[in-house]
Amino acid sequence: MEHLVELDSRRRITLGRLGKPEHERYFVHEEADGTLVLTPAVVMSAHEAALLRHPELVEQIKADLADPSAALSSSAGRRER
Repeated sequence: MEHLVELDSRRRITLGRLGKPEHERYFVHEEADGTLVLTPAVVMSAHEAALLRHPELVEQIKADLADPSAALSSSAGRRER
């Protein structure tokens, strides 16, 4: 479904109810014919990006969150060594 939106005096548009509420940021790409394409974007810190480059750490965090008691008992065993 298409919707007509108008630019205000500062060339801004309001999306109103368009898009999903959880999408708060967008990348905008302009096609050769002037069409603007908005793609939902997520911003993350450099630390988050570095973590995501190590899937084994992400899996360990997920496992620890799923069963925090296992993480506590394994960390206690590491400290005893």
